[in-house]
Amino acid sequence: MLRGLYYKFSQGGTIIMSIILSKEQAEMLGKWRDFYWDMEFNNVVPFWQKNSPDPEYGGFLTWVNRDGSLISGDKSVWFQGRGAWIFSHLYNTVKQDPQWLAIADSGIDFMEKHCFDKDGRMFFIVTRDGKPLRKRRYMFSETFAVVAMAENALAHKDERKLKRAMEIFDAVVRRYYTPDETTPPKGVGDTRPLKGHAMPMILLVTARILRNAASNFAGYEEFCAKAGTMITGFATEVVRDFYRPEFKCLIENVTPDGKFVDEPVGRIVNPGHAIETSWFLMDEARETGNEELKKNALAILEGSLAIGWDKEYGGMMSFVDCKGYPVEPLEHDMKMWWPHNETLIATLTAFLVTNDNKWFDWHKKAFDYTMSHFPDKEFGEWYGYLHRDGTPSTQIKGSMWKGPFHIPRCLIKCATVIDEIMKEAK
Repeated sequence: MLRGLYYKFSQGGTIIMSIILSKEQAEMLGKWRDFYWDMEFNNVVPFWQKNSPDPEYGGFLTWVNRDGSLISGDKSVWFQGRGAWIFSHLYNTVKQDPQWLAIADSGIDFMEKHCFDKDGRMFFIVTRDGKPLRKRRYMFSETFAVVAMAENALAHKDERKLKRAMEIFDAVVRRYYTPDETTPPKGVGDTRPLKGHAMPMILLVTARILRNAASNFAGYEEFCAKAGTMITGFATEVVRDFYRPEFKCLIENVTPDGKFVDEPVGRIVNPGHAIETSWFLMDEARETGNEELKKNALAILEGSLAIGWDKEYGGMMSFVDCKGYPVEPLEHDMKMWWPHNETLIATLTAFLVTNDNKWFDWHKKAFDYTMSHFPDKEFGEWYGYLHRDGTPSTQIKGSMWKGPFHIPRCLIKCATVIDEIMKEAK
């Protein structure tokens, strides 16, 4: 047996966490870590490094076929930020590869030149050369711009980019709490106003990344303290308003004051989204020593796996109803790449913070399903969309929604968490 892993949190004192591993667990963790690193740097990152950067106009192309060939030049604004974050993050955490930083810089430059509207909001889709095609009321383009700017600022030690990230973030938070004409309500009038889990969830992780970047610059202590308070507020809102103990799951939509809506829109559960939230919360709990937050994060994870895992075919369902009724989205039983990414991260993180073998077992179950169904052994990278039985629904490797983000983030995160587990357990 191996013992002795402990963590010192940056806030809230020191929490000692002992990890006990069997010989078999230690060996399996080592194999998983090597697998994740190998797939990251000999498969997934090279696929996107070759096929995503636009040599003509800059930025990221993501509409690609199975072999990486281009299907469309239209550009997802989300992925200008997501791609720039990934390659900046690799530069900051793995090695200072100038090619990675140049790719990230290209995404930042394209985003700044072409992706902001005159009202300060961002577009959702632009043409290959940057002409606007579509704009949405949702502010996810902006949050991905924030994390990209913050991570890139850290790579360059560029305070201008950090301040720009803070400026965009402040505008998003202001519009979230006080919507204006640029963020109209989705519904009509006050008949059934709703708020979604997605915004406080994405603001939570955006604020964490921005705080981390700012903490590496002198003179931002006050901002970091303020960001910490905001993160606590977003985490509180997620758990208080969207986690439903009576159903043991986290739902996607509630009334503005956090009340349950017993209609299909109010009963919808997106298990992958809830699981992603769970590891965001666990990471914050680890850094702050917040045991109550950790407890709630684990409850969200456990409930999401119970309701979302397909007991017949394996893998994570896309949508379910918290009361077990049929759901409206036609893709409800499709197996998508990203919920499996989040499940791999969350189950491994849960094992890290609890040393409970059930999370180790869940990680093995998720790993075995994911790696036997999603990776494309011929052309590299992963299929994104599977039928319920696990066969590919489409050959595309990228789109407005899939590109260099979820998979590379998952692989590096899982490998890093395993390194944390095994650092002292030798």
